[in-house]
Amino acid sequence: MNSFANTFLLCFATLFPIINPVGCAPLFLGLTRFRSEKERNALAGRVAINSFFLLLASLLVGSHVLEFFGISLPVVRIGGGLVVSAFGWQLLNSGASADGDAAAASLPSKPLDTFYPYTMPLTVGPGSISAAIALGSQRPSSAHLPQLLELGSAALAGIIAISVTIYLCYRFAEGTVSKLGPSGTNVVVRLSAFILLCIGLQIIWTGWTELMAQPH
Repeated sequence: MNSFANTFLLCFATLFPIINPVGCAPLFLGLTRFRSEKERNALAGRVAINSFFLLLASLLVGSHVLEFFGISLPVVRIGGGLVVSAFGWQLLNSGASADGDAAAASLPSKPLDTFYPYTMPLTVGPGSISAAIALGSQRPSSAHLPQLLELGSAALAGIIAISVTIYLCYRFAEGTVSKLGPSGTNVVVRLSAFILLCIGLQIIWTGWTELMAQPH
């Protein structure tokens, strides 16, 4: 039981600050400001489910996929950091205002792509994917089947807890951010986009530093 709790806490504590669903909630709200509450709530559920499967796949088979293609974790960080930086820059320079646009709001709703950009890179980015791959690669190879099942169940519970947290933060983002008003919401969205851009640049720098430190 102690091993289960330790693995659960390790998985949750490692992924939560990287994913940061609380900080991503204003960005999620800004991207879905012209959607109805019903559409936004459904989208929050789909993003949580997508995040669960993406993190689970990274944890279980991520290291094997990278090994098959001959890709190292630093390269994943650099490539993912470029995606996050590009998304943050695009959101930072978006012309949409937080108080809404009558013309855009009057257009019929288009089908939502729940994976990009809501699931990746907004929610589950290269940092969390790299962390999940690193967690999966640390599983003991000499462990017996009961121990592996216990560790796997604990990791699964940790990812479920992260996914539930993502859903709750996105589901109630409007009620939390709306207290700031249109102007305050716009400020929060722009600041969050700038932070996201900086995170992407930091991921690129971390990957580049690790890549240069490897023996050639």
